[in-house]
Amino acid sequence: MTAAPDRPAALAAFRRGAWQESLDTADLPGSPARRLALVPEIVAHADRRWWRTARTALPALTDRRGRIRAALELFAHGTVTVGGLGPQSAAAFRAALWESAGLPGPLVERWCALLSEGFARRDVPDADDALALVALPGNTFTCLDSVLDQAERSAAVWVRPSRREPLSAARLVAALLAADWPAERIGLYPTDQRTLHGLVKLTDRHVVYGGAGLAASMRDAPTLTLHGPGRGCALVPAGLPVDDAVAWLLPLVAADSGRFCRNVRTVVCLDADPEPVAKALAAALDGLHPGPAPDPAAPDWPLTAFRDPGEAERAAAHVRTRLRAGDRLLTREPTVVRGTGGDVFVRPHLVLLDGRFGAAADVAHPLVGHEVPFPFAAVLGATAEAARAIADDSLFVHRPPTPHS
Repeated sequence: MTAAPDRPAALAAFRRGAWQESLDTADLPGSPARRLALVPEIVAHADRRWWRTARTALPALTDRRGRIRAALELFAHGTVTVGGLGPQSAAAFRAALWESAGLPGPLVERWCALLSEGFARRDVPDADDALALVALPGNTFTCLDSVLDQAERSAAVWVRPSRREPLSAARLVAALLAADWPAERIGLYPTDQRTLHGLVKLTDRHVVYGGAGLAASMRDAPTLTLHGPGRGCALVPAGLPVDDAVAWLLPLVAADSGRFCRNVRTVVCLDADPEPVAKALAAALDGLHPGPAPDPAAPDWPLTAFRDPGEAERAAAHVRTRLRAGDRLLTREPTVVRGTGGDVFVRPHLVLLDGRFGAAADVAHPLVGHEVPFPFAAVLGATAEAARAIADDSLFVHRPPTPHS
């Protein structure tokens, strides 16, 4: 008799106070030997009914801040038990993120530190009896900050991880449990996109991250906080020396591998020729290479790797296909490259848009505010009116840190 093949290890869901397997699974990106357990909508409905009864028997949750602080320490540096994966050290977590999501170690270290720093700065919120939902993106796990916020203020929080990167959300749940967070008050609900809308209907308060399409489909939820595209822009005043402009702009474009919603996507040169700034910034971006900085004294702005070469090509094409006649791609390095270990990277892109943008109507260019999962910026010259239109459409408007004379 032939033995049945071993089932791939599956990252479990966490529901009703326990790690749970599922017959519904999806591939874990970058890891063909692992899968992700999915929670069907009918199961989520049953869990909502269970919660209505379970919450009445729960004791008050005390010292939330201390427990979260302990969980963050475990998340960054400890060993925790993740359902379906078993004990996971900090080193194993970093290795898994690199294998599945292409996140390099220095970026993971930085994002862990940002999570802790952001939590330490935040005021203690008023607690209530809500069942909260946080639906996370796949571009950065710093958005776990919203999970911490809802855990501190809500009776319970269900976390819907991104299917592109569910490992960080699962590790945070495991870290909270290890820090004595009541198991009934936390959930991990991986789902398909359709079921996400069902989770919104089942919960009392919702924090959802997503792109423009998801944003449009969620606008009618009255208790929704939606984090959509940031469309970050930088306003370069006339007369700012080119070297000063580039020193200021480079980290705004390149830090965090261009994955934050506040990263600059559009550089607006006010009443000035944008070409000198664009050429100098393109040269600086061309100097960034996959992997750790070659110069130990240089800023470490590593690029994230793409585990699917086709996805890398499609991401780069998102810029090329939006070029208009006269626009110029000024970065000269190959757009998609392989690192020393065969990892695939998309190099930074910088485009100089053709013409001078004089009126608000002029700024409807497909590359203005365009977001891609790698460092990218479009540079343009504009009047004050056009610059205001771009800034009004951006959640993150950057200006030089000191007045220029």
